[in-house]
Amino acid sequence: QVQLVESGGGLVQAGDSLRLSCAASGRTFSMYTMAWFRQAPGKEREFVAAFSWSNLRTYYADSVKGRFTISRDNAKNTAYLQMNSLKPEDTAVYYCAADVIVLLRPPREADFGSWGQGTQVTVSS
Repeated sequence: QVQLVESGGGLVQAGDSLRLSCAASGRTFSMYTMAWFRQAPGKEREFVAAFSWSNLRTYYADSVKGRFTISRDNAKNTAYLQMNSLKPEDTAVYYCAADVIVLLRPPREADFGSWGQGTQVTVSS
């Protein structure tokens, strides 16, 4: 497993932007597929975005496509989620996840063995 710590959440207004960070431990960061999930109150945890280093492939949920961008800085062992044009329906706790897997399709929660503690994103209308 890899240790993950998210940061960057906060309270913003609709249309604003935020960048979430996920700091990872270990020397094998580049081997990990990284992903972001979110969970709103009363709802199931849902997939948001993922990046597979092994095949340089990205996946995005339809609800965030064109607004969110996943990226990573291997030198800093950190993954990012840039969120633009935020909407009230984006309000949720955002979690980063990692595992040594190759993505052949948009991932599910069960695909990942390592998770961060989550960071709250609240978007007001």
